[in-house]
Amino acid sequence: MEELKLYEGRPADCTGRLEKEIRTYDLLDKLGIQFWRTDHGWMKADTMEDCHVIDACLNATVCKNLFLCNRQKTNFYLLMMPGDKPFKTKELSHQLGIARLSFASPEDMEQYLDCTPGSSSIMGLANDAENKVQLLMDEDIKAGEYLGCHPCINTSSLKLRTADVLETFLPAVHHEPIFVHLTGE
Repeated sequence: MEELKLYEGRPADCTGRLEKEIRTYDLLDKLGIQFWRTDHGWMKADTMEDCHVIDACLNATVCKNLFLCNRQKTNFYLLMMPGDKPFKTKELSHQLGIARLSFASPEDMEQYLDCTPGSSSIMGLANDAENKVQLLMDEDIKAGEYLGCHPCINTSSLKLRTADVLETFLPAVHHEPIFVHLTGE
């Protein structure tokens, strides 16, 4: 297994990288947000188990990002929560006053966030120009100095200051989080 390295900023050479990943770096640079990156194309971070190795490299709160919708598929949500916290649909549905939440389809994820399953990320909100997706953020995310996420593709991971995400990135992409309290019980 290769050892992961942490780099500051975007790759010097973006040859072979997807447009959606490059757009993420362009936006972060434009907003003046400092970030660190680790590349792990040999190990796609499809599951939280895959992310433990990446966590150690990033030294940040690596987030589980779940793309959800209501029963009618008229409201979409991106839930950001600590990766080690269990997700209980009933707990979140109750807090939001929604009868039933379920996982949204891969097609909807691609349409609204330009992400595929395993790569959903808060960075995908930059692709949601019509604000069809509501960001739900577990309040524990705010407590960490740094958070980890994907640049819309799960072959790389980013480390960003939580304050930069909340105070600069989210206002720039016109999304305001609803903070939720999840216990996993």
